[in-house]
Amino acid sequence: MTQIRTIIIEDHDLTRMGLKAALQQHADLTVVGEAANGRQGLALLTQLQPDVAIVDIGLPDIDGIELVRQFKQGAEEGDTPPGTKILMLTMHDTEDAVMAAFAAGADSYSVKDVDIEQLVDAIRLTHSGQVWIDPAIARIVLKQAKQGAPVALAADSDDYAQVLEMSPLTDRELEVLELIVAGCSNAAIAEKLYITVGTVKTHVCNILNKLSASDRTQAAVRALRTGLVK
Repeated sequence: MTQIRTIIIEDHDLTRMGLKAALQQHADLTVVGEAANGRQGLALLTQLQPDVAIVDIGLPDIDGIELVRQFKQGAEEGDTPPGTKILMLTMHDTEDAVMAAFAAGADSYSVKDVDIEQLVDAIRLTHSGQVWIDPAIARIVLKQAKQGAPVALAADSDDYAQVLEMSPLTDRELEVLELIVAGCSNAAIAEKLYITVGTVKTHVCNILNKLSASDRTQAAVRALRTGLVK
C-alpha cells in the first residue's frame, strides 16, 4: 500500500491535533510533521518534502495564501521541492477569499467543515495528481468565471490536454459542457439543444469520462482549467 506522507500547517492546536488523529486512522496516510504558523510550515515543506501539505488559509504570520505563493514560486525556481501537492483549507467561502486562494496556486481547496472522509478522499486525489475542489468553492469560481472575472487556477492544463488529444470532445459534447458550466440542469440542456434528457445523460457521462471527472462540478472546473469553456 502506498503511504501518503502529509504535513498539517494549522495554527489552532485542537484543530491540528484532531485532524492529525483523524487522518492517522487511515492506513495509507501518515502525518510526518505539523506546524503552527507559516514560517514553520515553509521550513517543514523544504525539510520533509511531504506528498501532500494541508495548509490553513488563516495562519498568524505568513497566511496560507502567501505561504503557498512563496512555496510555488520556490518550486518554479528550484529552491523548494516540486513534488509536494498543496491542499488549502479555509473557513471562508466568500468570493474574495476563494479567488485569492485560487490565485495562490494551491492544488486542491476545501472548506474546513468538510466531512473527514471527504477530506481523506481529497488528499488521496490530490496526491494522485487530480484536483479536488469543494463544491461550495467551485460554485463561487464558476460564478466568477461566468461574470468574466479572471480565474487563476493551478496549471495542470497540459495533463488534461493530453487526455483530450486521445479522446477529444465532440461538438455536441462541447455544447453540453458549456451549458453545464452555465449551471443548467439536464432538463434545461435538453430543452436548449432540442434533444431528449436521455441523450443529455449520455453526453454528460461521456464528458465525465473524457475529463476524468467524478461529477458535473468537477467537469465544469476542469473545463475552465483547460480553456475548453471560457
